[in-house]
Amino acid sequence: MSATRTVQVHVRGRVQGVGFRWFVARAAQALAVAGWVRNADDGSVEVVASGAAERVEDLLAALRRGPPHARVQSVEVDDRPPSTIDMNSEFEIIP
Repeated sequence: MSATRTVQVHVRGRVQGVGFRWFVARAAQALAVAGWVRNADDGSVEVVASGAAERVEDLLAALRRGPPHARVQSVEVDDRPPSTIDMNSEFEIIP
């Protein structure tokens, strides 16, 4: 059994209005990572993700690439204590 990792991430650059939240949700669902994504007021995209450590690492790699029309300038990752996120829930896009 692999270790679980929970992260809070801020992705900065041209990441709003380019389908970034949908990109994150699809990647997280494919990786069986739980959590949510939303646009932040400062123009960044915020992600909270929890799952098997290697799957979360794969999601972070996807965030660094982003979808085709995005330009990711930075990805700030903060590890969080084990999550209370329901691991059986769908990854959510928060408006």
